[in-house]
Formats: sequence, structure tokens, C-alpha cells
Amino acid sequence: MAANQIMFILFAAMIAVFSVLTVTSRKILRAAVYLLFVLVSTSGLYFMLNYQFLAAVQLTLYAGGIVVLIIFSILLTSHISQKFEAAELKKTIFSAIAAAAGAILAIISILDYNFSATSEAALEIDMKLIGKSLLSLDYDGYILPFEVISILLLAAMIAAIVVAKKGGPAKSGSTNINQ
Repeated sequence: MAANQIMFILFAAMIAVFSVLTVTSRKILRAAVYLLFVLVSTSGLYFMLNYQFLAAVQLTLYAGGIVVLIIFSILLTSHISQKFEAAELKKTIFSAIAAAAGAILAIISILDYNFSATSEAALEIDMKLIGKSLLSLDYDGYILPFEVISILLLAAMIAAIVVAKKGGPAKSGSTNINQ
């Protein structure tokens, strides 16, 4: 087995295991750390595919930025040792059925697609063209969607902090950090 196949299997296994741990963990800080491992493993797959730009964006934006924001918002709004309640059996069963149906649909779609190898050389990457496209206001520009998404993420983060602060128990005079 070649080294790239071993790395692919390793990254795929890490993504699968840590994805399940992310959604099944009852401690919110652990779930955020598991999500970080999923995002870093995904960037590893991008590096293996020679998509360095996409891998760098994955590392800096998602693994570096979003996870840090999630962890800071957790630390600012709730106690670090807070545990979520266990899911009801009914919810667990319906979630397992939905996950199995999604996996079956994805596997069927992948197996039905006729993948074919190409003998064409890879296209040359022009970083100036990518930079101009990202910062352009023209038809193919991405500056407006990035700004709209950044404002939406900021509003969502502020709303989540406000809702978490209102919904939490207000204890005055308490100095114990582990409550």
C-alpha cells in the first residue's frame, strides 16, 4: 500500500471518528475540539489533492477562526464543565435512521457515478487572478458575498451570546468557578 493511500485512510478515519464524537459528545468544549480535528483532517485531504489554496483557507478560516470563535463564545457564555442532557431514545432512533438514509443515498450516488481518469495536465494556478477575483466587485467577484456572510456570522454570534446570557441562571455573589 502506498504512502498516499495510508494517509488518505488515516484522514478519512479521523474525519469519520471525530465527526461522530462531535455530535455525540455531551460536553460542549470537547465537541468544539473534536470539530477542530475534523476540520484539520479535511484540510489534510485538500493538501493531498494539491489544493493548497483551499487547504490554507480551510485551516485559517475554519480551523483557525471559526473554532476559536466557538470556543471563546462557549467560555464567555457557559460553564466549561456543563454537560448536555442525554438524548431521548426516540430522538436517537430517528437520528440513526436519518444518518443511515443519508449514508445510503451518498453511497448509491457515488457508486452510480462513472468516474474516469484523465490524462490532461493540471491547470496552472495564477494567484493574481484568484486575488483579483476574490476582491472584485464585478460579475465574477466575491467581495460582496464575503462581506454579507461576515455580517451574518457576526450577527449570529452576538445573538447566540445574548440568548445564552438571558437563558442562563443568574447567581449573584457566587465565587465558585466550578458551578
